[in-house]
Amino acid sequence: MGSNIKSRSASKVALESFDDLFGGSAAQENGVEQIINAPLAELYTFKDHPFRVEDDEKMEETTESIRQYGVLVPGIARPREGGGYEIIAGHRRKRGSELAGKTEMPVVVRNYTDDEATIIMVDSNIQREDILPSEKARAYKMKYEAMKHQGKKSGRNTLDEVGEAAGENAKKVQRYIWLSRLSDELLAMVDGKKLGFSQGVDISFLAEEAQGWVQAVIEEKGCNVSMVQSAKIKEYGKTRELTLAMVRLILTEEKPKERKVTLKADKISEYFAEDCSSEEIEGIIIQLLDEWSARNGTKRQ
Repeated sequence: MGSNIKSRSASKVALESFDDLFGGSAAQENGVEQIINAPLAELYTFKDHPFRVEDDEKMEETTESIRQYGVLVPGIARPREGGGYEIIAGHRRKRGSELAGKTEMPVVVRNYTDDEATIIMVDSNIQREDILPSEKARAYKMKYEAMKHQGKKSGRNTLDEVGEAAGENAKKVQRYIWLSRLSDELLAMVDGKKLGFSQGVDISFLAEEAQGWVQAVIEEKGCNVSMVQSAKIKEYGKTRELTLAMVRLILTEEKPKERKVTLKADKISEYFAEDCSSEEIEGIIIQLLDEWSARNGTKRQ
């Protein structure tokens, strides 16, 4: 009898946990929502899902957890035209279940609209620490389009609402959405840190052909694009005067070498009186360097 009481108590706790997680009853009488153990073969990837699902070290940890304890938090899915279910949240859990040798996974099934499903899909992934710039760019674009379809329900900026789940403001979200216009090849360069984020945003304003020129020159010359160079390319792109030759010229022009020298205070203080100001010290050093340079003929005109 004691075990039955424990079992009923555990069921109550589990049900309350599902209610807290997903809102409302875990199995509604009208059939709109239910928790089921769905066959993995009937769970399909969300259309245009922007987030990676890789067999990396974190997936190994997920797989081992599922192997030992099962899927502790159900995924979220919706009925799919043609049969089965479209995963909204839980793509990594599905992959972990496959690797753990499972054949089913618990999911909460709800009848979400396309826009509702997109927003939930993005928000359930956007706070992960290992998200690549390309993933965030595509995800923000998808969520922004979905929210525009729904229509604004508050007086707030839609871009602010898009970035709310990740704690990012409208300006940052807009830059990511611009970044999503880059070609797949250039986005991969941003992900691999071969092209800076700000430079990628500049280049995203170019037409597809011009983006191809930039990619070709970067691959051909192995050059790093500076912010000055990307801004220059963006400006020429606006006037439609940009050509492959111009891109090559801009990206291969010799950059001035920066040289920074730091003089530690304790090294030079012994040469100056205590009441000597910083400006006076600097003036004396420059004067001495001028005299030294004049004697050796090294001063640049």
